[in-house]
Amino acid sequence: MPLAVGSKAPDFTLKTKTAEGLKDIKLSDNFGKKQTVLLFYPLAFTGTCTQEMCDMTSGLDQYTGLGAEVYGISVDSPFANEAWAKQNKIGLTLLSDLNKTVTKAYDVVFPGLAGIGDTSARAAFVIGQDGVVKYAEQTATPKDLPNFTAVKAALAK
Repeated sequence: MPLAVGSKAPDFTLKTKTAEGLKDIKLSDNFGKKQTVLLFYPLAFTGTCTQEMCDMTSGLDQYTGLGAEVYGISVDSPFANEAWAKQNKIGLTLLSDLNKTVTKAYDVVFPGLAGIGDTSARAAFVIGQDGVVKYAEQTATPKDLPNFTAVKAALAK
């Protein structure tokens, strides 16, 4: 079960790769300024994950229009995330949770994916400006996408 609605969102600092190099992204930097959507995904360069992040990229203005910053989070390295984003024209910030600390803190570990090891499950969270979880969903399987209508509804509240 993912972290419950109404819980204080565990703060984190994760790395992303930009043209300028590695950059730290800290969740609490958004507190008091904007809402945050966290999209955990199992692995870069896989079919459903590519579909999800490409769909998010094409609809990103809907989320920014609701005052939200959107981050994708996986156990991939920042370098793999950058290569995947370039190859697929993914426009949202992808964060590397290589040590699985954030995946564990949000209680969305998917054990033994395809026999290769633990990854992030596919999950979506909306974090309010106050740092409290407003929406939490872990999909039944890694092939299922989150309910993005419910994510947008939580942002609009």
